[in-house]
Amino acid sequence: MALHPVVEQVTNRIIKRSRPSRQAYLAHLDAARVKGVQRSVLACTNLAHGFAAFPANDKLKLREYKQPSVAIVSSYNDMLSAHQPFEAYPKVIKDAVREVGAVAQFAGGVPAMCDGVTQGQPGMELSLFSRDTIAMSTAIALSHNMFDASLYLGICDKIVPGLLIGALHFGHIPGIFVPGGPMATGISNKEKASIRQRYAKGEATREELMEGEAKAYHGAGTCTFYGTANSNQMLMEMMGLHLPGAAFVHPDTPLREALTRAAAQHAVKISQQGGEYMPIGHIVDEKCIVNAIAALHATGGSTNHTLHLVAIARAAGIVIDWNDFDELSKVVPLLTRVYPNGDADVNYFQAAGGPTFVIRELLDAGLVHDDVNTILGRGLRNHCKEPFLDGDKVVWRDLPEQSGDESVLRKHTNPFSDNGGLILVQGNLGRAVMKISAVKKEHHIVEAPALTFDSQEDFMHAYKAGKLNRDFVAVIRFQGPRANGMPELHALTPALANLQDSGYHVAMVTDGRMSGASGKVPAAIHVSPEILAGGPLGLVRDGDIIRVDATQGSLDALVPEDVWAARKMATADLSSSHIGMGRELFDVFRKSVSAAEEGAAHFPLPSPIDTTVPLHEGTDSGEIMPGSDEDFLFRKSTAK
Repeated sequence: MALHPVVEQVTNRIIKRSRPSRQAYLAHLDAARVKGVQRSVLACTNLAHGFAAFPANDKLKLREYKQPSVAIVSSYNDMLSAHQPFEAYPKVIKDAVREVGAVAQFAGGVPAMCDGVTQGQPGMELSLFSRDTIAMSTAIALSHNMFDASLYLGICDKIVPGLLIGALHFGHIPGIFVPGGPMATGISNKEKASIRQRYAKGEATREELMEGEAKAYHGAGTCTFYGTANSNQMLMEMMGLHLPGAAFVHPDTPLREALTRAAAQHAVKISQQGGEYMPIGHIVDEKCIVNAIAALHATGGSTNHTLHLVAIARAAGIVIDWNDFDELSKVVPLLTRVYPNGDADVNYFQAAGGPTFVIRELLDAGLVHDDVNTILGRGLRNHCKEPFLDGDKVVWRDLPEQSGDESVLRKHTNPFSDNGGLILVQGNLGRAVMKISAVKKEHHIVEAPALTFDSQEDFMHAYKAGKLNRDFVAVIRFQGPRANGMPELHALTPALANLQDSGYHVAMVTDGRMSGASGKVPAAIHVSPEILAGGPLGLVRDGDIIRVDATQGSLDALVPEDVWAARKMATADLSSSHIGMGRELFDVFRKSVSAAEEGAAHFPLPSPIDTTVPLHEGTDSGEIMPGSDEDFLFRKSTAK
């Protein structure tokens, strides 16, 4: 199937826009690579420190400068269900790597916080900043320069993006992401949401709410709704950073352990010493990023990735914006119905065909690039297979032609919707994103008076006092990254859903985040620029008519221009969000963070450098920039 013209157009635009920073990135990547094992650059005393506590046989291998050393970077902790399974992984990985003659070392741990635990709590104001903290922690783990390949153990919201950003700053090192899998299905997500809404209305007790939540979140593994954590796993599959079909295999099963062992041994294979060298910086390129955006749309994925994918791309010298998301959303059909975009959870999605089915369908529709590098080599179609056990080994088989359940997963010829449902809205209130895949069409346009709130607590006080039984647009202000770290406002979902169910026309507009579980209430989120960066959301006053129009992609305050121009920016006392729960430690983050559309990140794009150097000859184009992706493939092919 020929590539869709819009996909080709967006890709070419990204390549052109990114050329200076991408070339700089690849030049730095190429310069960091050394001939032989990475640890060969270390002095004897450095290396002795690096293997002092290791078993004798492993120590001997490290001293000989022949066999690769594989880094394990893990987000393990046993409080979070998704990360608890990682406790046993290091031993499994070390044993598997020894079997193929190499060595694995636990390079470092990274923090992993749970938005489910911190939702609506002060700790949520550290959530977004934890992503770049994880990236820096990853860099510290790899800074010992001992490693020839890496295994990244992470699952949830900020953890996978943070690990990948850190990994890309060591782009010369091959890397594989190793998931833990989802927990088994508990009570349905629909039933869970119903209990929450009844509790918000005072119709269910706290004990009933607690019982429902405990039945929903009941064991080891990722939460089973399709929020940011499971969107992460879909994207790692599409970007070719997982072994095929690894995302949604349950923890503590023979297949899960076999996949972990296979990933560990494959990491050795794609090291320089393994003969199939594939550095992660040459996997994550412009086409890979476009593929990831397409997968996000096709599965109704998390709005948080309009931040995270931007930041991931920047780490690889690639510049994307919300226009790219918007244009791709218009042509990529919705192939899944997984909660909150449907009733099924990710276990049903996996049983129906899972991520590998989505990848195949998007390839067949010409909506993603096949000519990309992955951990399996060249070509995304290598990832259109599902894993099975053959004894204690993993084998991969072709997918069934048809979905196992068309109420959950469909072919591209019969989609649930002809677009991805993640759109850009813009107007005199700024630029924002909306996820409308779960919003009914009668709610795609809301025009109503504004009610402004400076915190989610203020909103909930008004709701509980019965002051919100009316049509309105809730403008939740001072929730951007500079103000308070851009917390998710998912705790407002049950109240807004109740008001909508009661027949009121309601919407939310905020410079904060909503959630990977954004649902049925229209919400224009990530409004950029935020108020503390001079964003016009600070000019809104109670009673202003706000129009949120998902059909036209507009976001406006219907206020006369002269009145609008004469207004002064609203102010708020944000000191309570800057102290306590460790928030004072992140003051430098609040002061240095980029805009939401730039990824809400704290690191610069790679600086352009002089690329006027001799070029290879004898290729199709006649010229290849040294250090570029094409140069990497050229040298790889001629080496064979």
